[in-house]
Amino acid sequence: MEFVLYLLLGACAGVLAGLFGVGGGIIIVPVLVFSFTLQGFDPSVLTHLAVGTSLATIVFTSINAIREHHRKGAVQWPIFAWMTLGILIGAGIGAKTASLIQGPMLQKIIGVFALVIAAQMALDLKPKASRGVPGKPALTGAGVVIGWASAIFGIGGGSLTVPFLTWRSLPMQQAVATSSACGLPIALASALSFMLLGWHEAQLPAHSLGYVYLPALLGIALTSMFFARYGARLAHRLSPRLLKRLFAALLFCVGLSFLI
Repeated sequence: MEFVLYLLLGACAGVLAGLFGVGGGIIIVPVLVFSFTLQGFDPSVLTHLAVGTSLATIVFTSINAIREHHRKGAVQWPIFAWMTLGILIGAGIGAKTASLIQGPMLQKIIGVFALVIAAQMALDLKPKASRGVPGKPALTGAGVVIGWASAIFGIGGGSLTVPFLTWRSLPMQQAVATSSACGLPIALASALSFMLLGWHEAQLPAHSLGYVYLPALLGIALTSMFFARYGARLAHRLSPRLLKRLFAALLFCVGLSFLI
C-alpha cells in the first residue's frame, strides 16, 4: 500500500517540477513524513529521512523536465553553470546544517517555509524585474544560498531560484526552465550529503542508504520522470494561476499541520 502512495506522489511531483520549476520536494517531504510516521519509523530520524529521500527523488524528477525545457530552448546554460558552482558548496553545508537540527524542530522549520511559499503562490507575489542578470560572482553567491536552503527543506530550489531570476529580469519561462536545470545539481549534492551524514545512524529502517529510503525513492522515481515532461509542456501552454492557488491551499494545510 505504501508503494502505491509513492507512485502517486511521484506523479504529482513530476507535474509540479515541470509546471512550476520546483522539484516537487515541497510536497514530497510532508507526505513522506506522514507516511514514515504511520510506518512507525523512529521519530529521531524520520524527518531527516524524508528530506534526504525527497532530494534523491528530485534527481530523477528534474532530468525529464530539463530535457523538455532544453528542447524548447528555454534553459540559460551560462547562468546555470555559474550558479551550480555555488549550489554544490551550499548544498553540502545545508545538509550538514539539517543533520544538526532535531527532527521535531526541523518539521516546524519546514512548516513555516511551506506557509511562506503558500502565501507567495496564493497572492502571486513576485519581485519586480528591476535589474539585469548579475555577474558570475553574484550568480555563484546566489547558488550558495539557494543550495544551502534547498538542502535543509528537501526541495529542488525552484521556489527560490525562479523569484531570484525573474527579479533579475529573466523572462518567466526561461526562469522556470533554468530553475529546473539547477534542481539537478542541488539534488545530487544534497542527496549524497544526506547519504553520507546518515550512513552510521543506528535508528534507520531497513532498505535505507543513510538518510535515503530506497522503497520510497524507487516508487517516486518511477512515475515522476514520466510525468515531468507533461508538466513542462503545460508550463509553455497554460496560465497556471488556478493551479498555483490550489497548490497554495494544500501547502497552507501542510504547513499548519507541521506547526500544530
